[in-house]
Amino acid sequence: MYERIKEHLLQELRSIEESGLFKKENLITSPQDAEIILSGGQKVLNFCANNYLGLSSHPALIDAAHQALDKYGYGMSSVRFICGTTNLHKELEEQIAGFFGTGDTILYAACFDANGGLFEPLFGEEDAIISDSLNHASIIDGVRLCKAHRYRYANTDMSDLESKLAEAQNQRFRIIVTDGVFSMDGNVAPVDRICDLAKKYDALVMVDESHSAGVVGRTGHGVSELFNIRGQIDIITGTLGKAFGGAIGGFTTGRKEIIEMLRQRSRPYLFSNSLPPMVVAAGIRIFEMMNETSELQEKLHKNTEYFKKQILAAGFDIKHTESAIVAIMMYDAKRSQDFAEKLLEKGIYVKGFYYPVVPKGEARIRVQLSAAHTKTHLNQALQAFIEVGKELQAI
Repeated sequence: MYERIKEHLLQELRSIEESGLFKKENLITSPQDAEIILSGGQKVLNFCANNYLGLSSHPALIDAAHQALDKYGYGMSSVRFICGTTNLHKELEEQIAGFFGTGDTILYAACFDANGGLFEPLFGEEDAIISDSLNHASIIDGVRLCKAHRYRYANTDMSDLESKLAEAQNQRFRIIVTDGVFSMDGNVAPVDRICDLAKKYDALVMVDESHSAGVVGRTGHGVSELFNIRGQIDIITGTLGKAFGGAIGGFTTGRKEIIEMLRQRSRPYLFSNSLPPMVVAAGIRIFEMMNETSELQEKLHKNTEYFKKQILAAGFDIKHTESAIVAIMMYDAKRSQDFAEKLLEKGIYVKGFYYPVVPKGEARIRVQLSAAHTKTHLNQALQAFIEVGKELQAI
């Protein structure tokens, strides 16, 4: 059997490579930062990391991790309910709940697990899940594991959402599910209007804040701060792998009873090892820093506005964005790959995204800004984009 499936796989892989869509992994030999070093020794500017606040290699986090490593050891060797819970885990959960203004928090190995383990314990065949069409793959997979009725509304289309809510009125419980920031476009869900519709049609609201927490809102407290609706979102999922340090770990935070049911029934929580203490300790320090100052958020906002203004002035077409994600449209998949490769030659590390990650005909270069970027970094990237854009007739 393996010989037959091997030949099939080789044909598929050849087809991907011949179409110019083969995904290559570049080896990095330095800490994650605005400047990184690739395995060949090339120093490049990194514009495709989720390192929005520049915390991935922050000395305070490294120090907190070292202290926890010395005190608690390397790993927990257990799931949470057996012997995988330390005082650090509970402290981080409390910090996250305080940050978002929620009742309680539950930690996961990743936000993919948080989303994957959310729906099945809470909803059954008599319930309804109404999901944005551009929600993250982890939400889609989590919904698939649940037997609830599924409705999908067009991205951020409130009229379509309202029609789906009206259709779902015969179901017992309803929940509206959306990303806070949509990772491929950078646009923000209109969560204030979503909450209004939830009240009108008697529904819960769940928001994945992976790309919005730490980023949007004046002090980075996410969509609830941006729309002044703190306390109105029933369930928030998020990650420690992006703005909050860039390591690993996810969370669900929300109404106390919901979180308690997840502790009892959420399979990724019950059957996955507890987060290592060093990761948890660094997470605690991150939320302490977030409560002390919003300096990093302010710098990120300035960097983003400057880059957006200059890239538009250069003649590029970008998706509407209200976050630190700038999707520079190439439309053609092969062009997006060629563009990224030529930028890398000029010392700018970005990636091209194309189908099936984005719809056919909407290939783009996704630029992600960071508080770690300096004005010199931004100008160097802009100059490279202009040069390659002219060479490939993209502008």
